[in-house]
Amino acid sequence: MTIPTLSLWAGGHGNLSDERDSLPAGEWLLRAFLLTAMQLDFTKLDGLVSAVVQDATSGRVLMVGYMNQAAFEKTVATGLVTFFSRSRHKLWTKGETSGHTLVVREIATDCDQDAVLIQAEARGPGVCHNGYQSCFYRRLEAGEWREKESRAFDPAVVYGGGA
Repeated sequence: MTIPTLSLWAGGHGNLSDERDSLPAGEWLLRAFLLTAMQLDFTKLDGLVSAVVQDATSGRVLMVGYMNQAAFEKTVATGLVTFFSRSRHKLWTKGETSGHTLVVREIATDCDQDAVLIQAEARGPGVCHNGYQSCFYRRLEAGEWREKESRAFDPAVVYGGGA
């Protein structure tokens, strides 16, 4: 996917109609067209879609999060993966605290258009807040979850006191 240089993200609120009067007619129509072309179904999961993030080179699943429409639009506009935090009820761009960002290389959607698969380049030693390269660092073996890799970074150092 080519990341457009035109910002689709409407002032942090994800509502393009709020900006209609402040934008030149041509720009507003272009933004509206692009948003329509990228329409996802945000109605099935209380306004959210699942977002699976995969390493663009290795194919390894790095993490899973949720996006509302504003998070999706910001992801497309900036080229940095942005999620909607269900616990904090706000947008957060991966890496805003740690500096470990996810740079979008490609976005795909499923047949129902209610989930996205994001191929990304991880910039930093890991994406997991527990210090691992992937959030999927545990494997089920003999009925128990076992850590199968070493930490990539110390979360206490990165997040100031631990994860």
